[in-house]
Amino acid sequence: MASNYTNLGVQLMTTGEKAGTWGTLTNTNWNIIEQISGGYTTQVLPDNGTTALVKNDGTTGATLATRIWKLTGTLSAGNSVLTVPDSIENWWLINNAEGGSSYSVTVKTVSGTGVAWAAGETGYKLLFSDGTNVVDSGFSDTHGDVTLTGVQTLTNKTLTSPKINEDVVCSATATELNYSDLTTLGTSAASKVLTADANNLTIVSGAVLNTEDTLTDAADIVWNVVNSPVAKVTLTDNRNLSAPTGTGIAAGQFVSILIIQDAGGTNTVTWNAVYEFPSDTAPTLTSTGDLGDLFTFRYNGAKWLLAGQTLALTLA
Repeated sequence: MASNYTNLGVQLMTTGEKAGTWGTLTNTNWNIIEQISGGYTTQVLPDNGTTALVKNDGTTGATLATRIWKLTGTLSAGNSVLTVPDSIENWWLINNAEGGSSYSVTVKTVSGTGVAWAAGETGYKLLFSDGTNVVDSGFSDTHGDVTLTGVQTLTNKTLTSPKINEDVVCSATATELNYSDLTTLGTSAASKVLTADANNLTIVSGAVLNTEDTLTDAADIVWNVVNSPVAKVTLTDNRNLSAPTGTGIAAGQFVSILIIQDAGGTNTVTWNAVYEFPSDTAPTLTSTGDLGDLFTFRYNGAKWLLAGQTLALTLA
């Protein structure tokens, strides 16, 4: 009498068949079931070809009847494809450990569609077959990264240096992100540095500090007003102050510079034409040694307009 088997190779008991041997056969069946539920195996990938995975009737060892696969080998000639029978209904946790070549690896049904690791992609995918196609469950672990495609709520989770578009938004030691995230204008929230009133005006609860940077004294003084909007420089000779530099300079920006005489004094500054002074007349610096002159400018999109100046300041 012919034996009967499931789609994954488990032998079915048929009345009157194999008298006296069912103890051994049942043990084999349990081993197959254990392999299906939690077994691990390695599967060598075909190089530029297709390997059909088939069941082993009544014996263990079939890749498609094993829960976890590790795909191995080196692809040097072309893409690799593994197929499972169309009738299979099962799921697998598959690790593509091929090594990240320039060829893809695909797992699919014989007649249907499947799921591919792109060229250079390695790592885990959780796949299942619905009897027609092999489908990606949505879980993957590519180089340790988990991709969430929907709106996710993370409760009491520790995020180490989380990134948005590759930019770190919070260091591992930070305790809170404070930003204007109010849903109703005109309200405020505890612990928020920024709030917004009913007119959409941002309110800062505390001082805004731009640290003072020291510019390099040179024949032509370079001032990056984006990186150093508040700056100082000590003159040791007559100098030129070059046009401000920096990426993202925009109309409305305020900057300030403190120009200090060295102990000898009498040093002068020639201002670049982009600095605009009343009546097109640049100020005369204080000539006394160790005193400072403070200048504030506002950018109008073309020139840096003098907004204020205070001369002959004692700095210590």
